[in-house]
Amino acid sequence: MDFKRILTSVIGLPLVILILVFGNIYVFDILMMVIAIICITEYFIVIEKVAHPIKIIGYLSTLIIALASVLSVDMVATVILYSIPVILLLLFSKVIVTNMKTTFKDVAYTFLGIFYITIFIMFLSLIRGLPYGKIIFGYTLVIAWCTDIFAYLAGKKLGKHHFSEVSPKKTIEGCIGGILGAVVFSLIYVYIVNECYASSLDLVSYIYIAIISVVLSVISQIGDFTASSIKRFADTKDYGHLLPGHGGMLDRIDSLIFIAPFVYWIANLL
Repeated sequence: MDFKRILTSVIGLPLVILILVFGNIYVFDILMMVIAIICITEYFIVIEKVAHPIKIIGYLSTLIIALASVLSVDMVATVILYSIPVILLLLFSKVIVTNMKTTFKDVAYTFLGIFYITIFIMFLSLIRGLPYGKIIFGYTLVIAWCTDIFAYLAGKKLGKHHFSEVSPKKTIEGCIGGILGAVVFSLIYVYIVNECYASSLDLVSYIYIAIISVVLSVISQIGDFTASSIKRFADTKDYGHLLPGHGGMLDRIDSLIFIAPFVYWIANLL
């Protein structure tokens, strides 16, 4: 399992870096659209064990929101804002048309998937569209991935105190290790960026960066627990088998997409 995790990371990380460094905004947005479709598909497959998600509305919503990002990143926030009431209207219309054979639970799980997966993924496109978007997106990756990596390593080597039934293998030591790893490597990342490029990050105190990194690392871990809670409710170990050693695409990016809205909001405040 460890070998598969490492091999997938060794292959996947250079691809992400290539797209981040050389890919333009359209390549990035198309990639986000593909990832959103993959993730919502994985989510629906898991949820079908406990409900009957309204997949046609889920897929149409994902395509429309993602296409808005591809056409113009400035449209994304507006499309998301106006799409929410329309999506709810369509979902509950399905309840009425089917004489309640489509249940409230089906509506809730479908809407959760659209909001939690599609809309959160689109925040990555919003981040990429910001001034210094590549740099801020890189920082987001560092937080999410270093939290995952160091939580895993610290938990495996030092973990003794169980944290939550949501994810039985996770420990308090692992959670702390994830935070420390994210803070250290985010500071290293910001230092390198400030030394190599002229960016707005050099105006932000390293103390603030450390505090923000702690907060985002905690949110990242909550995102991981969120994905785990959905899987446990559906009695499923992984969302899929697309990425050997990691599970599905959603298993790999659950933390990343969960912190994306918060990174975007913080970036707009600084």
